[in-house]
Amino acid sequence: MDDIRTRTAELSGAIIPELRELTTADLRAALAAGWRDFIGAPLFGLFFAAFYVLGGLALYFGLLAAGEPVWFVFVAAGFPLLAPFAAVGLYEVSHRRETGEPLSWGPVLGALRGQGDGQLPVMAVVVLLVFGFWIILARGLVAIFVGQTGITVDIMDQLLSLRGVSMLLVGSAVGGALALMLFTITAFSLPMLLDRRVDFMTAIITSMAAVRANPGVMARWAAIIVALTVLAMVPLFLGLFLVLPLLGHATWHLYRRTVVG
Repeated sequence: MDDIRTRTAELSGAIIPELRELTTADLRAALAAGWRDFIGAPLFGLFFAAFYVLGGLALYFGLLAAGEPVWFVFVAAGFPLLAPFAAVGLYEVSHRRETGEPLSWGPVLGALRGQGDGQLPVMAVVVLLVFGFWIILARGLVAIFVGQTGITVDIMDQLLSLRGVSMLLVGSAVGGALALMLFTITAFSLPMLLDRRVDFMTAIITSMAAVRANPGVMARWAAIIVALTVLAMVPLFLGLFLVLPLLGHATWHLYRRTVVG
């Protein structure tokens, strides 16, 4: 791990903090601590989850009103890309519970600014750009595989056709690669920008080094995030009232177990 961290630091010129090796026990401990934080301060978790749930519902009914509800499939597929930034306020809640600082709305909402140096908002822009890029890619895939007519009301017939299956396979591969890239750069960078006064590139490089140093454990963590998020989105996003706070708080505790100091 030290070799990985040293090579990454040399290439970037960034000062990478010491990183710990993770085990599956760390994932269990992080999830347990995340659940305790949610139960201990549920209003904050429900508040931030509400924005995510209401945003998803607004997108669905907006597309339904526009007569293009099928596009919601592509939007929903990329929606989890926004989850890391949506949890920033939850990181602050976990941080304050950890240090014994009082919990109040002012500091928690103010956490969205990070250290006040503009680095966290830059990361938010990066996340939004990736989400926008996914939507553009999705439209491009539809144009390539389905044609100018787009997806019609006969959606199942189209998706089960040779072109439809090909579109789903290519879309899954492209979307998976995009999600993996974003997961790698945000897994620890967002909590780090909240916790320390560092530039966003140092936070990204640290996150990449930590993921690279713990490939098996981080792959399991990514699978947990995807599985829980997808299941939570099925009942009109309502499951996110539980899953988003849990994962948000757990991410903070996993960061604390990974990045030393």
